[in-house]
Amino acid sequence: MGVELYKEENFPELADKQCREIGYVLSKDYWGRGLMAEAVREVIRYLFEEVNLDLILCAHFMKNRQSARVQEKCSFRHYAYGSYETRYGTVEDDETNIITREEWLKENREKDMIDLKKFSWTREPKNCVIENDRVMITTLPHTDLWQRTYYHFRNDNAPVFQMETDEKYFSFIVRTSFEESHQRFDQCGIVMYLDSENWLKGSIEYENDEFQHLGSVVTNHGYSDWATVEIPADVKSMWYRLSRREDDYCIECSEDGIRFRQMRIAHMHEGGGKIRFGIYACSPEDSSFTAVFSDMKITECAWKAHDGQQPD
Repeated sequence: MGVELYKEENFPELADKQCREIGYVLSKDYWGRGLMAEAVREVIRYLFEEVNLDLILCAHFMKNRQSARVQEKCSFRHYAYGSYETRYGTVEDDETNIITREEWLKENREKDMIDLKKFSWTREPKNCVIENDRVMITTLPHTDLWQRTYYHFRNDNAPVFQMETDEKYFSFIVRTSFEESHQRFDQCGIVMYLDSENWLKGSIEYENDEFQHLGSVVTNHGYSDWATVEIPADVKSMWYRLSRREDDYCIECSEDGIRFRQMRIAHMHEGGGKIRFGIYACSPEDSSFTAVFSDMKITECAWKAHDGQQPD
């Protein structure tokens, strides 16, 4: 397989895009096993998630149905017909196909969409709407999750919508939108809530018209800690990814659902067995807003095993 510069003179309309062409060849002895389609899908994922391309081109000779079928399986669509002069001096009719990052992202979201019927409430909110792939929670005033540390009070009344699993290695992804958030500490995000004294969450908390706090809270045995960074107040949407590796957890965030940045790695003392994870929203002060959660999915654990210093 190769990732190459495409012939820009053939497609001048793509000049303002981040674009590459991929090509592949497989020994005939290994045809018919799905190997090439699997490899192409992984290269597509890498080019969109890691390299951040806008689109990918891939071509095949019209008489090469096996190659065309691989591109069909990988969701390429027709873009142009043309001809290609081979290294042997022959001219072959060909077809160029294309896939964009938006198309790839939409397809993968739909494929991995979560069945919300598997979720249940801890403190169901008074006002909420659950649709096919979307949850809307309208918060009540004076709802929050916090335990003891620094403030010396305990709040445990925020609505939490979760599913249960004993799977030790997985990632959970969700998109949050909070256009109406306007009062100090309004928040919505991702959560792993076991009981009042053992949980973690990642979210954006509104502060004022200038900035918000993007952060995480980890609560073990009744004591919470809060780690944050300031971001502009006009950010009104954020993706989160919660990954589990046994009793260790990683929270990441993303503006586009493709490139995730690490927010927090934490150990949960009671998080090694069956757990519950999902979403939450709350308004600790005298306010209310509607938080929208969408594009939820579960994937293989995206938080890879550490390959540096070995355990003691």
